Amino acid sequence: MERRSGDLVDLALGGEFDVIVHGCNCFHTMGAGIAKLIRARFPEACAADKATSYGSADKLGTTSSALVERGNVRFHVENAYTQHHWKGPGIRADYPAIKACFEAVARDHYGARIGYPMIGAGLARGDWSIIAPLIDAALAGQRHTLVLLRPDPIPH
Repeated sequence: MERRSGDLVDLALGGEFDVIVHGCNCFHTMGAGIAKLIRARFPEACAADKATSYGSADKLGTTSSALVERGNVRFHVENAYTQHHWKGPGIRADYPAIKACFEAVARDHYGARIGYPMIGAGLARGDWSIIAPLIDAALAGQRHTLVLLRPDPIPH
């Protein structure tokens, strides 16, 4: 896993990635964190999310995909269903779903340059020390980059 600081959306728009992945719940909200930014900047990603079943836990571990084209830059946004909902206390990140989502990204976008934030470790309150190895294993042999928005020390 390569690590860098920056803005995932701006990096994608700058041609740095072929695919960006972000975590979603199963209720079409995209109302907080990076999902909110992606919804605002890439309505295609929101439309792909809304084309899925509302609230269905069957979406966990799957993705919906949107092709984004801005000028001569093209990339896919993968809405990764990594948590069922966002309400209440406790961990909302679903570790097996995170693993399955990244396995799907690896299969569907083999050889692509893949960027993602700390999926599941922010608002979903998951443990990055558990999540990072799942992503590394799922994307083994792929070019993939963890992008942190702030230039804080990068977790290992």
